[in-house]
Amino acid sequence: MRRFLLMLIAIAMSTMAHASQFENLLQVLNDPAGKHVIVVSHRGDWRGAPENSLPAIEHCIDMGVDMVEIDLQKTLDGHLVLMHDFDVNRTSNGQGRVCDLTLEQIKSLRLKNGMGRVTTVQIPTIEEVFALTRGKILINIDKGYDYFPQVYALAREMGMLDQIVIKSGHRLDKVQRENADVLAHTIYMPVVNLNSDEAGVIIDEWLAVKPLAIECCFSQCGERELALMKKIQASGSKVWVNTLWPSLCAGHDDDVAVFGHNTRDSWQWVLDAGASLVQTDRPALLINYLRLQGRH
Repeated sequence: MRRFLLMLIAIAMSTMAHASQFENLLQVLNDPAGKHVIVVSHRGDWRGAPENSLPAIEHCIDMGVDMVEIDLQKTLDGHLVLMHDFDVNRTSNGQGRVCDLTLEQIKSLRLKNGMGRVTTVQIPTIEEVFALTRGKILINIDKGYDYFPQVYALAREMGMLDQIVIKSGHRLDKVQRENADVLAHTIYMPVVNLNSDEAGVIIDEWLAVKPLAIECCFSQCGERELALMKKIQASGSKVWVNTLWPSLCAGHDDDVAVFGHNTRDSWQWVLDAGASLVQTDRPALLINYLRLQGRH
């Protein structure tokens, strides 16, 4: 009995710790002037577990990642599952498009790890992801614009609207026309290519409705692109930058930091440009770097 009581106490204390950490995370997310940086892990910890899987997300929670980015596809019978590609060929031991497979067929498959080896891990549903992450970590829905109403309804039902960041690269008028409820009641983040001739106009459109953040992508970065990021930051919105590969951040990417041993021209450059949300494929190393600076 004593051992059982101690186990219950340990579980309760762990739950309270997660709740406290998550409350602090929400404060950081909603503080436009804060110095702390939100670390976003791309497709979960895909180096330590299959991408877009529950273990990949659990690893992120355990290592102190702030937000996990996931991708969605819909099965033949209407269920949302985590999958980046339209088909299951690359990431699982199956074949075919997700939209042509039922959930039962999807659940019979097993995911591959980063080495291409088949594991025992199943493809998760969005419900399973929400149940795992509730009150623990922020979730960024990337590939999923067509499913926004379904995601919104589930997040509202589970009391997780403050935990979900939904994004797309569409213009404001399209999102307002097609997903007004989602835009009004969730954390919505537009994605803008800063190298586009219309980037300034698109950013001005979005700043008028005061988004929490704008994701900025750029293969080249000069004074114009830097000025646009500073403008976003000065408006009270946050700047999101991806350091996944060179074409998303003008060469200031994770590999420069890790393989080139040069954080000055990678992560530090991105921070100096105004980013306070950084999506990375190296979450543990980025967190360590930020903690040394007192920014995580």
